[in-house]
Amino acid sequence: MTPTTRRFLVLGLDGGTFDLLDPLMAAGELPFLKGLADRGLRAPLRSVFPPKTIPAWYSFATGLDPGSLGIFGFTEPDGGPGRSKLVQTFRPNEAVWDLLSRQGRTVGVLNFPLRAGYPINGFVVPGMLTEDPRTYPAELLGSLERELGETYDRELPPYHDSQRTDWLRLAAHGVTQRGRAAEALLARHRTDFLFVLFRETDRVEHQHWDELSRPAEQIPEDLRSFWRAVDASCARIDRAFRALGEPAVTMVISDHGHGSAEAEFFTNRWLAEHGYLVFKNGGTSWRRRTVSRLLLLSDRMGPVRRIVRPIADRLHGGPRREWMSHVLAGEGSFESMAERIDWQRTTAFSYPVPEGIYLNRYNPNLTAAQGAEIVARIRRELLEYSEARIEVFAPKEIYKGENLAQAPALLFRIDGMRTELRMDFSYPKPMLAKRPGYFYGTGVHRMDGILIAGGAGVAPQRHDEPFSLLDVAPTVLEGMGAPVPSALAGRSFDTLLRGAA
Repeated sequence: MTPTTRRFLVLGLDGGTFDLLDPLMAAGELPFLKGLADRGLRAPLRSVFPPKTIPAWYSFATGLDPGSLGIFGFTEPDGGPGRSKLVQTFRPNEAVWDLLSRQGRTVGVLNFPLRAGYPINGFVVPGMLTEDPRTYPAELLGSLERELGETYDRELPPYHDSQRTDWLRLAAHGVTQRGRAAEALLARHRTDFLFVLFRETDRVEHQHWDELSRPAEQIPEDLRSFWRAVDASCARIDRAFRALGEPAVTMVISDHGHGSAEAEFFTNRWLAEHGYLVFKNGGTSWRRRTVSRLLLLSDRMGPVRRIVRPIADRLHGGPRREWMSHVLAGEGSFESMAERIDWQRTTAFSYPVPEGIYLNRYNPNLTAAQGAEIVARIRRELLEYSEARIEVFAPKEIYKGENLAQAPALLFRIDGMRTELRMDFSYPKPMLAKRPGYFYGTGVHRMDGILIAGGAGVAPQRHDEPFSLLDVAPTVLEGMGAPVPSALAGRSFDTLLRGAA
């Protein structure tokens, strides 16, 4: 490396937000993150839309927005109505580590959402959504697990209230193990660039935001202990990375922020009420409608609510539990209701990305002109919706890329994302203005995540205006002396990381 280039460590805290980190740092719970923020650059980091794990992390990795990647959620259409599949990959586009690898730099990727590792000048250990857990090199996983003395953790199991203690213990173990794994891999591969993702942070925030949003001293000890484990693991990786040689920069970023889930909006129910989605036989069964009304009534009755939540908790997650829920309440998911939809008369629906509304390509009578008119009408009616504040976007208004073949016709968010969007038909009305207490989790994503950067040449500085998640890839490339492709959507802020040089 030339004297003007630096090595880069990027630590990803999935769902990280200053709304949570600031109180914990002030309370002395996160000494490493606080020290890095005090000595270096700190700013909000705005996500892409939708701010979901897969499109956001893939946009970070490639420096391309969802419109260039053609990726708008966890899943994408797959065949006929009501069918989808997990997003397969960000390829044929290249990630920042691919570009660095081709420049001869040694790179490492730990726990990124990939289905399998692939050849690179360094190593790849895939994370979530991995059906085939192959690493690169292929023998790496076995040797890593032997060094760790245990199986490598990838993803937490579904949460249940009755298993809180064990689940949070697993979460803390996962982040601690990630630090040990990164330390071992750095000693072996001595990388110039390393990315490490902590997925557990998002999972814990989704489930326990109501407790995490309290003043720091009122947050339960098991949750504070988890975050101390995150901080300690970040410190461990930072020490191991810097021990391999200076100059080095450490960035801590998140794919999106987090906040409270306060309401629910059932988009397909709204589309059905307005005549855009049409059923063949009246829609959801009497059993589903009756059960949902009884559940909502029970949520307003304290003694009954204390009984209903444990029952709902037991029915969440796993094929057997989902089967039992179906037996008790009937169909409610979009997939299970797809056969009841009249696809010859339906003009619009929401699936498989809940933040989107799609024109019905299965309607043979829907012309392009009619489609444009329907999109304009839906947009107008959503903006006029009186029960919530709805923002509506056409894909070309928010994306630079033109790979929009699988994009929704419209994307939208409600009440600053405090209202969660749902695609199912579980409830008889589109809007639940008060989120029921028996719903899964209490947190939902926000647009602004975190950016903290410190190390060689980084002066203390605080920025209140958000940087873009898309800015990180060009910054790393420029900071490491690699060419920055012109197609990248963001702008490098490398000059801000050289303020003390």
